[in-house]
Amino acid sequence: MLPTYILTIRCPDQRGIVAAVTTFLAHRECSIIEAHQHQDAGSGTFFMRVMFVAEGDAPPALDQFRAEITPIAAQFAMEASLYDCAVKPRVMIMVSKFGHCLYDLLHRWRSGHLPVDIVAVVSNHDDMRAITEWHGLDYHHLPVTKDTKAQQEDQIIARIDRLGVDLVVLARYMQILSPRLCAVLSGRCINIHHSFLPSFKGAKPYHQAHARGVKIIGATAHYVTTDLDEGPIIEQETRRVSHARSADDLVTIGEEVECSVLARAVRWQVDHRVLLNGQQTIVFD
Repeated sequence: MLPTYILTIRCPDQRGIVAAVTTFLAHRECSIIEAHQHQDAGSGTFFMRVMFVAEGDAPPALDQFRAEITPIAAQFAMEASLYDCAVKPRVMIMVSKFGHCLYDLLHRWRSGHLPVDIVAVVSNHDDMRAITEWHGLDYHHLPVTKDTKAQQEDQIIARIDRLGVDLVVLARYMQILSPRLCAVLSGRCINIHHSFLPSFKGAKPYHQAHARGVKIIGATAHYVTTDLDEGPIIEQETRRVSHARSADDLVTIGEEVECSVLARAVRWQVDHRVLLNGQQTIVFD
């Protein structure tokens, strides 16, 4: 297979960006197979994602591409990132006692529908050990209390560094991350919140929703920040419910939604389709 790469760009909007990028690729015998762009009028920022194939007799390697695009990036004040599609992102999943999102991600991974390398599952409980080890993955049981939180997060950070983790997925990890850990994981940690944010934050959102008699429930996948449940939103989905549904019914329906929303968010992230735009995201889906 020919080398396939993804280029993502964020820069001040101005004329000539698309022409410069496409000319750069054409001169290197590259064919564009997918391209998306967006101009945010409010901030005057331009976003672009290009997937391309290097077709020449001696296609440039990734490092060479990165070096050669530097002058264009400097000309347009670009934040440009280049990725090799053959390299699978290394993912750590963190979970507590609710296993539905973990089960779903593991199934998608084993079936080849999620192109990642899952390098570890971390939990503050031991409940998910059997399913994790059945999949041939290392399970890291790191209990935590209020008094040991700092030491436990030191262990998490050490594993992230040692395993070369690109993305951390909080698959119903029911712990609030410290500002220090949030900083370490900035832009590379996705959480699934069992509610349609910004409504019903915190604990038991489905029970909160049931008490309010809502007609729509949902789930939200977002980046983790120091502001609880307020990180930039990647994906959301809703389901209609009625007065006939109990709080437990809402939980069951919600779990199905959580799995699909989190899976899409993770897939878009590892496909480099999500670009940060302040407190918002640009998602080229």
